[in-house]
Amino acid sequence: MREELPRFVRSKEVSGLTRFYWEVPSYYKKMGCVLHKEHDTALGTDLAAARLKAGILNGLFDDWDRIRLGEPPAPKIELVPGTVDWLFKTYRTSTDWEAKVSKRTAPDHERTMKLVADIRGKSGQRIGDKMITAITPAAADKLYERVRDTPSRKGKTTRPRTAEKVVAVCRHAWKVVHRLHPGFFIQGAQAGETPVWNPWEGVAMTRRRKATKPAATRDEVYAFAWGAVNAGHPDAAAAAVICFEWLQRPENVLAGYVTWNDYRGPKHPNQIRIEHHKTGEMVLHPLEETIAGERTLFYEEAEDVLAKVPRIGLGMVMRDRPRGPDKWDIMQMGRLVRGLRDRLGLPETFTLDACRHGGMTELEEAELTDGQGRALSAHKSKAYEGYAKRTEKRALAATRKRHAHKVSALTDEASEISETQISAGKTGAKNP
Repeated sequence: MREELPRFVRSKEVSGLTRFYWEVPSYYKKMGCVLHKEHDTALGTDLAAARLKAGILNGLFDDWDRIRLGEPPAPKIELVPGTVDWLFKTYRTSTDWEAKVSKRTAPDHERTMKLVADIRGKSGQRIGDKMITAITPAAADKLYERVRDTPSRKGKTTRPRTAEKVVAVCRHAWKVVHRLHPGFFIQGAQAGETPVWNPWEGVAMTRRRKATKPAATRDEVYAFAWGAVNAGHPDAAAAAVICFEWLQRPENVLAGYVTWNDYRGPKHPNQIRIEHHKTGEMVLHPLEETIAGERTLFYEEAEDVLAKVPRIGLGMVMRDRPRGPDKWDIMQMGRLVRGLRDRLGLPETFTLDACRHGGMTELEEAELTDGQGRALSAHKSKAYEGYAKRTEKRALAATRKRHAHKVSALTDEASEISETQISAGKTGAKNP
């Protein structure tokens, strides 16, 4: 007795093999159902696999039919393997996500994936409910264009930056999951058939003029720092100073990676140890040196700010709560910084990230060599990786040069003020 086939499935003899196909009745096609155009309807030769795929496609059809009748789709109890929703979940639980996506950027990545998954096609079906193989290069192009051309809530007519993030995040997610589960990326039911290319590779994106990343100046950083100290928030002051002077990333400062043991510790009494978790590099920044009996403090004002911070935990920047010290959440610290910034009359571009970028800008203004700059910032450069060694000697030379630049700038400013006062005095003498 012939086994009954699932709904909308028919069999056909092809080259001596029985192949199975999923077909939407013409009645529903005339009503606008386009699932047969959006999905691979060839189910292969294995009946068990064909039943599984037909069940997924029939579920998608039922969702479309409910929407057509004005009813909500059936709630998703669990994710169906092989769908875009499943791909994104698999990516989020991968070791690649854990190793490469920081706590600061993870929420943005998740928002981007949700944005893609919640887009609905012409059939009314969510992209997240579609099978991976339904996202062809042409479909990826259309998704990019749709995101780019959809006005933002802030009133912008296009969203080119958001669309670029969609392509970048999806391209990497497809790459990671393809490596883990290559079978879900095969067109047709049989392994060995032509694999689907990563549809996000080669998406032609509109060229845009990228905004210059804001950089806080030294004056702004210390105006904020002392203002924060006076407002009772020395932890925020310390965060800004550490990002600016020692070029640490904000998420690492707030995660407690800069500890009191790293600052003038027993092993390094004249240095501060900064570990950059993104690059895996560790830098010992010299805080002072003594030549011919004369002591020079390279970061005197920064250390004055740190002296105002209570040592309530191992980390330098900790949040004091009734239940005990805790790490700062980056979003909460961001709100605190914005509130203090507005009260102190600082530019809207002032953030902890702008503090770090301002410190990097100061390295360039001090005319440090590439090697000296990287000795302080722990950035990597393939062009000089082989011979530009980050040593304590190089870090000391770079710190001297940066300190000299700061002193020179202050001297020039004092000189200008003095000349202005002298000029004003002469003018007053001539016109009593």
